[in-house]
Amino acid sequence: MSVSRGVLVTGASRGVGAAAAKAFAAAGDRVVLHCRGAVDEANAVLAELPGEGHSVITGDLGDSTGIPSLVEESAAALGRIDVLVNNAALYVEQPVAGSRRIGHPLAETSYDEWVAAWRKTLAVNLEGAAHLTWCVARQMLDVAPADGVKRGAIVNVGSRGAYRGEPDVPAYGASKAGLHALGQSLAVSLAPHDITVTSIAPGFIATDMTAQLLAGPAGDPIRAQSPYGRVARAEEVADAIVWLASPAATWSTGAVLDFNGASYLR
Repeated sequence: MSVSRGVLVTGASRGVGAAAAKAFAAAGDRVVLHCRGAVDEANAVLAELPGEGHSVITGDLGDSTGIPSLVEESAAALGRIDVLVNNAALYVEQPVAGSRRIGHPLAETSYDEWVAAWRKTLAVNLEGAAHLTWCVARQMLDVAPADGVKRGAIVNVGSRGAYRGEPDVPAYGASKAGLHALGQSLAVSLAPHDITVTSIAPGFIATDMTAQLLAGPAGDPIRAQSPYGRVARAEEVADAIVWLASPAATWSTGAVLDFNGASYLR
C-alpha cells in the first residue's frame, strides 16, 4: 500500500499543472495547487480531485520576497512537502510590429521590449523555480519524512525548445535550458540527502491554451512534427511527471526526459 505524500504543483490552474495535480491525487497524494491569480480556475480543478487534504495557494513566483511564505503555507497545509513540481512558466506574447507573429524575435523587437521580455520570463521560469526549489529543498532537509516516504523529489517541467531553439521567444527557450541545467546541478548536490531532481522536456501539448492554434491552419504542420501525427495530451505528460517523482525513478535523478513523440531528436 502506497503512503500519501504532500505534493506542491505550481501553475496548477490549467494545462499540464492541472493534469499533474489530478494524477497525484488519483495516486492517493495530497496536493497544493499553486496559481498566480486564476483562483476560480484552480478551485475548479480542486473540486475534481479525489481524496482529501488538497488546497489552493496563490503567489507570484516572479517576486522572490513572497516565495518563502508561499512554501511555509504549502508545508502547513500538507504537513510536509514531499514532492515539488516546477511547472509554472511565462511565455511572453507580445505582437511583433508589422506582422502576425507573436513573441520577441531579435530582428523585430526594440531593445526596451527585448529587455522587458527577458526579465519577465527569467524571473518566473528560471529564478522563480530556483528560489522555490531552495525553500522546498531546505524544508525537505529540515523536516523528516513519514515512514515509507523518500526524503524528497523535485520535477522540473522544461521544454524541447531548450534544445531545438525558440526563434520567436528566445527568452522562453533559454529559461527552459537553464531550468534543465539547474535540475542537473541540484541532482548532484541533493542526491546524498535522498532528494531526486529530474526534468521533463515536452514537445507541443494539447491544452485549452493551444486548442485554437491546433484547430487552425497551423494545426496540421504542428501535428506532422511527430511521426505519430499528433501532439501530446496533458494527461500523458502528467503521468510521466508522477513517475519521475516516484521511488521507482530514483536512478533517473539528473536526467532530462525528452517527451515529444520523436518530434525532435538530439
